[in-house]
Amino acid sequence: MSQQCMNNRNSREWRRAAFALSVLLVLALPLAVSAQAADQELDQLEGVGIEEHSGEPIPLDLQFKDSEDRTVTLQDYFDGQRPVVLTLNYYKCPMLCGLMLNGLVDAYSELNWTTGQEFETVTVSINPLEKPILAKQNKQGYLKKLGKPEAARGWHFLTGNQAEITALADAIGFQYKLDPDTKEFLHQAAIFVITPDGRISRYLYGVMYPVKDLKLALSEAADGRIGTTSERIFLACFTYDPASGSYVIQALTIMRIAGILTVIILVLVLGGFWIRDARRRAKRAGQPDNDKPSEEST
Repeated sequence: MSQQCMNNRNSREWRRAAFALSVLLVLALPLAVSAQAADQELDQLEGVGIEEHSGEPIPLDLQFKDSEDRTVTLQDYFDGQRPVVLTLNYYKCPMLCGLMLNGLVDAYSELNWTTGQEFETVTVSINPLEKPILAKQNKQGYLKKLGKPEAARGWHFLTGNQAEITALADAIGFQYKLDPDTKEFLHQAAIFVITPDGRISRYLYGVMYPVKDLKLALSEAADGRIGTTSERIFLACFTYDPASGSYVIQALTIMRIAGILTVIILVLVLGGFWIRDARRRAKRAGQPDNDKPSEEST
């Protein structure tokens, strides 16, 4: 083989290798960009999340402005009898907050309890630049979607200063931050169920809140003091599962209730037999014996 042929062959192999390398670089570039974007997103979300403080009190003396521009404290919404659903959002949020509050509206629409009657709802803006007029507009909008006029007295939309917002968020374990590029707040989706005396009872995550979970969380926070007797018995059959973040049927409780009902039914059935048998005996004892000769015949 001539030297020129060998050179041509080597040239073709180099061209093939260069082409293969360029293809690999083209394919790898989007992956590298994607990986870099993922790393940037993880860095961006650092410090955003929720650290549960179940059982801890929230500072009820914190002052805010309500939707009518009145100065209020959190204590105003805690009467020692009814639990409170607390949400931390901001009113100009482009997506997540709206999904959360709409999810809450959907749950309240199906719930046979009403905020302002069996429980209270407090929504606090985490943006200190938002004013009461914006809170009022949001309250009117979500109440219109809910379609329960009586709920107006039980769903409170608040704004506040940074110090108060930070104190409340820290007490809840709600970690959020402002994105310097988009000027939007980065935060996790969750609502918080608070006991009537101001202690954190449950964290319900996501943007959809099943009615069963919401009712169970409220009943648990109120120590079973809200709802009918039948509802309390039904709700006692469930227990909170931290792994799934929802309530699951408690088999042992169901077995105990079934056992109690079985005993009650047996007592009622046997008691009915005993009562009927006693009445028959009493009736026979009161009848005269016709086979026995009377004194007059003798």
